[in-house]
Amino acid sequence: MLKEKRSFSFIITMLFVITAVFSQKKVKDVKFNNMLSQLLSHSVPEITPSEIRTSNITVFLDAREKKECTVSHIKDAVWVGYNDFNLSRVSEVPKDKKIIVYCSIGYRSEKIAEKLLKVGYTDVSNLYGGVFEWVHEEKKIHNNKGETKAVHAFNKEWSQWLFIREKVY
Repeated sequence: MLKEKRSFSFIITMLFVITAVFSQKKVKDVKFNNMLSQLLSHSVPEITPSEIRTSNITVFLDAREKKECTVSHIKDAVWVGYNDFNLSRVSEVPKDKKIIVYCSIGYRSEKIAEKLLKVGYTDVSNLYGGVFEWVHEEKKIHNNKGETKAVHAFNKEWSQWLFIREKVY
C-alpha cells in the first residue's frame, strides 16, 4: 500500500512538472528564452507579444525609467516607472481592466505587476521578453513624434538581448 501511494505521488508530481514546463512562455531566441526563464520568478501571469490582441480594453503600463520610455514605448502606454513607482500613476485605471506591464525584458515589469495584484488589480500580466521581444516580433513602437525604430537598450550589457532596431543608451 505504501509503495502504491509513493508511485501515485510520483506520477502526480511528474504531471505537474511536465505541465509547468510546457506551459512556460517562450520567446523566439533560445538563449534569450533561457536567460528569461532563469531571471524571472514567474510570479504573475505572463503573456507574449504574439498572444496579445490589442484593443482599447487593454492598458499597457511602461515600468521603465522615464528616459527609456521617452525614446520609445508601446503606443498609448502609461508610464509608471520602476525605481520611483507610485500607485497614484494608475489611480485612473479600473482594478478590473486588462493590464499588461512591460519593461525592457520583463524583470522590472514583473515586480510592478506583483504590486498591482497585491493591491487588488485583477487582470494583470507581465509582457514576457518585454519591449525587446515586442520589437523582435516586429510590432510597432512610438515616441512623441510617432512610430520609431529606436529602442532604449537599458545599457551595453542588456543590449545583447536586443537583436534588431536602433539601440539607444
